Amino acid sequence: MKKIFEMKFIRRLASASLVAVAAYALSSGSGYAQQATPAPSPAVSTAPEDKETKEVKKVAEQPKPPEPRFKLYGWIEAGITGNPDPPTDNHNFGHLLTDRANEPLLNQLSIVAERALDPNATGFDWGFKGWFMYGSDSRYTESLGVLDLATNERIQPDFPEVSVSVHIPIPATLGLDVKAGKYQDPMSAESLDPRGNVFYSHSYIYNFGVPENDTGILATFHVNKYLDVYAGINRGVNSSIQDNNHSPAFEGGFGLNLLDGNLTILGLTHDGPENPHDNHNWRYLNDITTTWKVNKCLTSITDLNLIYDTISNGKWGGGVAQYLTYTVNDWLQLGVRGEIFRDSGGFFVAQFRANNDFIHFERGDNLSPNFPIDPSNLGGGNTTYLELTGGVTVKPPLPKPFAGLLIRPEVRYDQALTSQFKPFEQNTSHNQVTLGIDVVLEF
Repeated sequence: MKKIFEMKFIRRLASASLVAVAAYALSSGSGYAQQATPAPSPAVSTAPEDKETKEVKKVAEQPKPPEPRFKLYGWIEAGITGNPDPPTDNHNFGHLLTDRANEPLLNQLSIVAERALDPNATGFDWGFKGWFMYGSDSRYTESLGVLDLATNERIQPDFPEVSVSVHIPIPATLGLDVKAGKYQDPMSAESLDPRGNVFYSHSYIYNFGVPENDTGILATFHVNKYLDVYAGINRGVNSSIQDNNHSPAFEGGFGLNLLDGNLTILGLTHDGPENPHDNHNWRYLNDITTTWKVNKCLTSITDLNLIYDTISNGKWGGGVAQYLTYTVNDWLQLGVRGEIFRDSGGFFVAQFRANNDFIHFERGDNLSPNFPIDPSNLGGGNTTYLELTGGVTVKPPLPKPFAGLLIRPEVRYDQALTSQFKPFEQNTSHNQVTLGIDVVLEF
């Protein structure tokens, strides 16, 4: 009897221990799973856990709220272009926005209010853009009649863009976008907005081969996802309320979007009379920009340019600029640019000493016998230019409310490929070396 009782007692104790161990294992295992593993697989989960997992997944997959259509933003750009062999007139020949040698510049304080068109719109849509800029760049971006002679100072105000846009749906196509007002010309691989440029200094093509801005109407017909067709009419290169010859100009061309957007080609022509007080001789500005994203790090940009003016039996210029950029990581990008630019007869490339000399030349004020002659307003002669630039873009992280910071040091070499003319350093040298750096603070 005693042995039987002991055996029953041991069995009951073992059974109770097993139940206790199992209960502990289940409770502690469930707690551990909640802390260290994702939701249990459907094969072993219970109904309550499935319900909880679905609710969590539903919350996690909720899309982010859409960004507001209206945006108010801006940036500040300042920089300096050093010249180791300082010219006596403190000018870097071949430069416009970075023309001052060894002198810091507040290039831009820009504020933009914008409601951009929805790129995925299938119905009617509208937008606008107002861009105010205050800085030294305004000396070369002002259009005729809009603050063009507001001040003689280095720092000047300007409205680079005041425009409205509409998207009009057209059956069997991706619709028509129409922009009206004053706007930045879409030609070339560079723009006035420094945030999208590879370098602080600009190419000869951007400085002398394309319009800066237009005032008129530009329509973009999105035939399909591969082809865009451009057509518009405006008052001429950098003309707005006033026009130096009272004649309109035409702009048109095409855009190709290939390889899922990794290869884009934009070809445009801008044609019309541009010389002051002369509506007979036409100027033809043509540009093709090809952007190829070779992979996620390497990008190639090729800018082809050809310009021709019928004045004085014809003046032509243009060339090619090749860019390569390599993105090392989120905060570092490497870039190089090589360019050849031809100026027939010294008609296109020049430097302007006084702050308002460029706008005076566009207006035709220099044609008056009373206009003072400045010997530092120089041309480069019948010259072919070589330009090589290398630099980096550093993007260190910044806390809000700042949107970003760009720091862009560069080294640039310019040379005149001719023995007849010496365009640099007040017509005394065949070449020029500059060391530039700018900082762009976005907000």
